[in-house]
Amino acid sequence: MVSSDPTYDELAGESGRNGRSRSAPRGVPQDQSAEESVLGAILAERGVYERLAGMLEPNDFMDPRHKAIFAAVLAVFDRYEGIDQITVAAELSTQGRLQEAGGQAYLNQLVYELPATVGAEHYARLVQRAATYRDMIRAAGEIGELAYKADPNVGESLTQAVELLYGIRGADRRQDFRLLQDLLSDVLSDGSESDTGMRGPTRTGFGDLDILLNGGMHGSDLIVLAARPSVGKSALALTIARNAAISHQLPVAIFSLEMSAEQVAGRLVSAESGVEQARLQIGRHTEDQDNEISHAIGKLTQAEIYVDDTAGQTLAEIRAKSRNLHTRLQEQANRRGVGHSGLGLIIVDHIQLVHGFSRAPADTNRVSEISLISRTLKEIARELKIPILALSQLSRAVERRHPPVPQLSDLRESGSIEQDADVVVFIYREDMYDREGYEDELVADAASSGRHEIAQLLVAKHRHGAVGHVDVRFVPTVAKFEDFYVRSEPEGDEF
Repeated sequence: MVSSDPTYDELAGESGRNGRSRSAPRGVPQDQSAEESVLGAILAERGVYERLAGMLEPNDFMDPRHKAIFAAVLAVFDRYEGIDQITVAAELSTQGRLQEAGGQAYLNQLVYELPATVGAEHYARLVQRAATYRDMIRAAGEIGELAYKADPNVGESLTQAVELLYGIRGADRRQDFRLLQDLLSDVLSDGSESDTGMRGPTRTGFGDLDILLNGGMHGSDLIVLAARPSVGKSALALTIARNAAISHQLPVAIFSLEMSAEQVAGRLVSAESGVEQARLQIGRHTEDQDNEISHAIGKLTQAEIYVDDTAGQTLAEIRAKSRNLHTRLQEQANRRGVGHSGLGLIIVDHIQLVHGFSRAPADTNRVSEISLISRTLKEIARELKIPILALSQLSRAVERRHPPVPQLSDLRESGSIEQDADVVVFIYREDMYDREGYEDELVADAASSGRHEIAQLLVAKHRHGAVGHVDVRFVPTVAKFEDFYVRSEPEGDEF
């Protein structure tokens, strides 16, 4: 609602007999009832906050009491404690903000006067919508100030104005997982549904690598996949996701912080069909390629791959969304009588694009933040008993060595990644560097037989077994990795 009262600051401290504040000032969008209802739902029922993860932030609440209460909810959640009025009241008391939040009596009223917890998502959307409108008002004021300044550089002023507007739209586009089959129609076509899963280690689909990892990626493990840019981290991660979802019918969650969900779907279709992604985008296929594409889409439609491409996600959002999706899948499996234990794999692409529990200011110590990220990803893996494959960049130091084979010390920004990871795998593609002077026998043999796209997966750390390396083949035309002895490269033709 939009209130008609004159001064919110004066009214924020005024409460009626029931402790509730009056509405916001004239022209300022606020939905007081929705704010009260969403907080009441979070306090009244365990698991409600996880359903709302990523939708709201403290500043989305207009009432100062509600801001304080929601900030306390986040603090309780970050400590892995159950969220209810007792734990939140204790947190507010610890922060010295209990009276600021209306006291214990107000928390009780939020719970006991709650309409229904089933409407929590609806209330959250109402709160988010009002916050977005307030952001629009603030942005309009800032844009007005830019115009009044009349800077000689009109282009720069327009750029700042556009950035202000895009910032609002970005805040309003907080998203949840999207099922791959719903994305395939944006590539070319659509298909049908997914099926069942299985227990045990999540296999990567690379035989030698699975053997080296004692059968695959194990629950509770944090597996770090690291390489320099453009070497193929995302391609390998998507290949592993495809193998787990199609070959072993395991649900896979992908947090894609670098690529959009549509780009992820396009790359999967390209790799599965053997048709270059450029051809998918411009629609220039042969009849045989159309058949391959249709076959690939039909197969991928059965893959239970969930993609969340929200940019700049925080650890709290990743943890809450993962837990919520895992629980939902468990409940669905139980209703079907399948007995499947939820997600089989979580992929985070990539660590350096993740924020800490709160969106970090510019002066945040990035090394400390990366340490927090790697430690928390390990905690999520243990909590849900699911392997997490986290992609990471390497520092430029690797390129100053001869040969430039990655080492654990090259992990970018923090040594804690090496410490927290159960498995660290590097991608080394010798074909990307000068062959002269350090060409090994494997590459020499491959070159003589016309196969140059040789890659090595270097297992540099393995908490539960041996380290070593695995030879695989990279198909650059479709950004796909495959077992070294598999020769299934698609026939190429000119555009």
